[in-house]
Amino acid sequence: MSYFEILKLAAPETAIVLTALAVLAADLVALHDLEIRFRLIIGAMISSAGCLVAIGWMLALPQHHANLSGMLAVDPVTQLVKVALLLQVLFTILLSIESDFTTHSGEYFALILLAAAGMMFLVSAQDILMIFISLELTSLSLYILTAFNKRNVKSGEAALKYFLFGGMAAAFTLFGLSWLYGITGSTNLVEIARGVGEKGVQIIHHADGTVTRSLDPLVVGAIVMTVIGLGFKVAAVPFHLWAPDAYEGAPTPSAALIASGSKLAGFFIFAKVMMLGFAGVEGMATWGEYLPGWVPVLAVIAAASMVLGNLAAIVQRSVRRLLAYSAIAHGGYMLLAVMAHQGDSLNALIYYAVTYGFTVVGAFGVVSLVQQQTGSDELEAFAGLNRRAPLLSFCMMIFMLSLAGIPPLAGFFGKFYVFAAVLGAGPQSLGPLWLVVLALGMSAVSLYYYLQVLKRIYVGEQGPGAQAQAFPVLTQAVLVVLAIIVVVLGCAPGLLVGPLVNAMKVAGL
Repeated sequence: MSYFEILKLAAPETAIVLTALAVLAADLVALHDLEIRFRLIIGAMISSAGCLVAIGWMLALPQHHANLSGMLAVDPVTQLVKVALLLQVLFTILLSIESDFTTHSGEYFALILLAAAGMMFLVSAQDILMIFISLELTSLSLYILTAFNKRNVKSGEAALKYFLFGGMAAAFTLFGLSWLYGITGSTNLVEIARGVGEKGVQIIHHADGTVTRSLDPLVVGAIVMTVIGLGFKVAAVPFHLWAPDAYEGAPTPSAALIASGSKLAGFFIFAKVMMLGFAGVEGMATWGEYLPGWVPVLAVIAAASMVLGNLAAIVQRSVRRLLAYSAIAHGGYMLLAVMAHQGDSLNALIYYAVTYGFTVVGAFGVVSLVQQQTGSDELEAFAGLNRRAPLLSFCMMIFMLSLAGIPPLAGFFGKFYVFAAVLGAGPQSLGPLWLVVLALGMSAVSLYYYLQVLKRIYVGEQGPGAQAQAFPVLTQAVLVVLAIIVVVLGCAPGLLVGPLVNAMKVAGL
């Protein structure tokens, strides 16, 4: 493959990186004497243009199948995920225009774009070396974005916790991936799956004629350490301790990016590593039979994430922390799709992660406006918001009800497709039935704390210091567009599911 063909495959990522350099250069050379508001507007325009160029390239010149030895695997599925990811990054950039937490606009937008480039490379990676490098590019950018508000001590504390936990998770990830290389002698996920199936599974013939299967201890160790590392990236229990502080302390647009684009890319690569790299060692194959593998591990983590995330969210007074624990719970639901690893589970996972990303970006956008007006993100700060900003309140209602899974919003169909994927493969999939029952119960619990936010907005009495104040028109327009996307993808889920199914067929998945 020539260098031109390689550059063509990586054209969207190249466009994003060049845009990051352009916004840095523009801010340094031409914009440094302007007011911060104009610098933010111009930086956001340049960054948005780069995202639109990358999206346009992928839509105009779709790749049916190209694989650079696993380093860069491009097909309709990865391109569709990258388009959704860039749209979430684009909305995050637009929500940043009215921010006032920094004067370093060029560096801020450049870091967002570098994080986006890391996520895009991560989505296309099918080689464990590329996976690790992409994870670190994304993580390092997000660590800095979390600490970007120098005026808020919580921002620095959150970034420190995020960095320390992230460094430990990176060590676990690297150790687990190195064991995979040691077992199989390859860094490609397809060849790793073949090597693990041949060398990592031990068939034991007993004297009574029975045959049992066990895993090599090295494979077990690789599974555990890989799950620990990737579990941190998606804030799954018990690797979630960084998330509430990061969501609360980070600048609101940075928290929105962590909760949306990072989660989409993280879950996609999580599914790819487990379904492709560990294919054949899933475990827990049939009802009533326990077999070692990664499915039982994910089942426990998913259950713990759903229970702890939802129960901890109930007692939160900060809406940011509430959304953090909500994200942990939603991670548990998405882990069910990874655990299913058959049928339409990957479609269900992508639909869930994409629609959740748009919803949570919108929710953080509303929180940002309320916090700028009142100086707080506590539940009480939302009291009487409907009388101050009815349009903003209506958007928040759509976001909260979608997160709760109320039809006909996108969140309902996200959960529906996940549960159908878990239970839709016939009698042998009844083993995880208890997880679906638990997920349904926890969804009912989640409705309580989402309604607590809406209760403050529509029923609560605003404090004596609260007064009507005009919110930025651009930010409100962005939030309205996000609310429309959530409603449309809920009322017509085929708009996303149809292209996903076609992409899967073309990619041969």
